[in-house]
Amino acid sequence: MLAEIHKKLDERYQDMVDIRRYLHQYPEVSFKEYKTAQYIADFYEELGIPYQTKVGGNGVIATLEGGKPGKTVALRADFDALPIQDEKDVPYKSKVEGVMHACGHDGHTATLLTLAKTMQEHQDELPGTIVFLHQHAEEYAPGGAKPIVDSGAIDHVDAVFGTHLWATTPLGVLETSKDVFMAGADRFQITIQGQGGHGAYPHETKDAIVIGSQVVSELQQVVSRRIDPLETAVLTIGVFEAGTTFNVIADKSKLVGTVRYLNADLQDKIISEMEKIIKGVCVANDASYDFNYEKGYPPLVNHSDDAELILKAGKKIEDIHTSQEVVPVMGGEDFAYYTLAKPGAYFFTGAAKEGSVYPHHHPKFDIDERALPIAAKTLIQAYFDYQEKR
Repeated sequence: MLAEIHKKLDERYQDMVDIRRYLHQYPEVSFKEYKTAQYIADFYEELGIPYQTKVGGNGVIATLEGGKPGKTVALRADFDALPIQDEKDVPYKSKVEGVMHACGHDGHTATLLTLAKTMQEHQDELPGTIVFLHQHAEEYAPGGAKPIVDSGAIDHVDAVFGTHLWATTPLGVLETSKDVFMAGADRFQITIQGQGGHGAYPHETKDAIVIGSQVVSELQQVVSRRIDPLETAVLTIGVFEAGTTFNVIADKSKLVGTVRYLNADLQDKIISEMEKIIKGVCVANDASYDFNYEKGYPPLVNHSDDAELILKAGKKIEDIHTSQEVVPVMGGEDFAYYTLAKPGAYFFTGAAKEGSVYPHHHPKFDIDERALPIAAKTLIQAYFDYQEKR
């Protein structure tokens, strides 16, 4: 049956492309994906597959019960876009000003919808139950995964699998990890209040730019001198805002950044060390500060057996020439909440587009659409392999 399913998915390649390109033209940002959620619901309505809407927010979950006994397995695809202007010169360029699918979620959705249509045709032969989990708001914490888990919508699920079309990995390559796969991702903002004044009289001021610069410099010690060298962490300042003109000393500066880590136990240590440094620098300069730390997605930790199942599934797909375990990446993913709640694994499906290899979240981001059926085949192969194993 799997050979027939794979063949049908190949035959429906253009369907996947058409869905992906339609969604690419009409993107919606996190928590505002109302029309996209309706599009997904309408697809299942037309197929006659039972579904729920507004799950944990804008989530849509469809359920296909097989004709044979087996486990219940969720296959997840996210569907939100990013606040980025699309700069590609392609017919399917985003038609929404300042919004684009710059991370491949349109492709994830096209993959899962087409897989659902295909599997409905084999419903009587299907062991177990497939839960088609369409998740909103992956891009912006607190995200859509946690409220979906908290809603109880997947309490009955035995395992969860998902994939990300990975634009910097070659077509035909599958990548995953048997342990930590993606980093925990947090956000912070530091506001420093000094005392402004004339640029010619710095001794009468408390220069918020100088103080902020000291904070930026000293914060680099958190990773280099206060964390075990055998641990992996990143502390990045992405925004430094201060000042209004050339001859005025700024009274306030704002720093915004991100913290990434692979070991969840590091989070509180990093927060504590940051607070010490910020407080110390500001006290030394007679300035005040506000430190707002937002805990984001935890590290994504795959279950070893399920990741091994994914690697073996990849070796059964003709279009995949390399199925490999890789070191973790420092990007974050709220799929982490699913593997905290249930067994499962996440993996990358290579989708690098020849001649246009731009990273995720880039204004010219695009994918090789031939990766769509590869992703679908791997997901359903993993589903059947899980049923057989269990």
